[in-house]
Amino acid sequence: MVDHTQLKGSVALVTGSSRGLGFVLSQGLARAGARIVLNGRDEQRLSEAVELFREEGFDAHGECFSITDPEAVEAAIDRVENKVGPIHILVNNAGMQRRAPLEEFAFNDWTRVLETNLTGAFVVSQAVAKGMIQRQAGKIINILSLQAELGRKTIAPYAASKGGLKMLTRGMCVEWAQYNIQVNAIGPGYFETEMTRSLREDEAFDSWLRRRTPAGRWGKPEELIAPLLLFASPGSEFINGQIIFVDGGITAAI
Repeated sequence: MVDHTQLKGSVALVTGSSRGLGFVLSQGLARAGARIVLNGRDEQRLSEAVELFREEGFDAHGECFSITDPEAVEAAIDRVENKVGPIHILVNNAGMQRRAPLEEFAFNDWTRVLETNLTGAFVVSQAVAKGMIQRQAGKIINILSLQAELGRKTIAPYAASKGGLKMLTRGMCVEWAQYNIQVNAIGPGYFETEMTRSLREDEAFDSWLRRRTPAGRWGKPEELIAPLLLFASPGSEFINGQIIFVDGGITAAI
């Protein structure tokens, strides 16, 4: 059960949250009392997402910017902290995927995947951490993937980006724990999202995944909210540099 007061008064910025997992994670934070700042690059889609939140009675705002543009990020963080309030919680969720055999993987696609999934988290975290350091408090939660631990054909660049984000999480912890900033990560396994639709519609892959997963099914996005609230809550101030894989048991099984 969600405690509707545990994050009351907190401001949470969730990147890549106008749809998909980011949207669901933002809902979880909002239902726990946080004021939500949604982010995306499609202004119309972002506005529609903000409106949906407000229709549910949540205090929601939108910021349209690219997470890989340092100047745009700095300007957006300034706007948020001036208009909404100091950012207490940052969720680095924005990500992308490209699939191709590694020997055929286009360099431009490699660059886009690494910039979005890894560099973007660095850029936004660095900008937000400056205020957190001054206030001596903050929560940064990075959304990894099962592929930070396990490889699979055609997605080596994605796995590399998420593996890099895993170590960036630990690096941030080592650098910023002294300022009472907790940096942790969640590694989703295979979930029912727009990004995995083609895999779920592939009967051979779907069958393989269900056999490979001890729980025997795909994850549901709302099942990521519990670990998110753990890392975002005031009671987790001595939990730092940790990664929770929410994968139905895949990483525990041979």
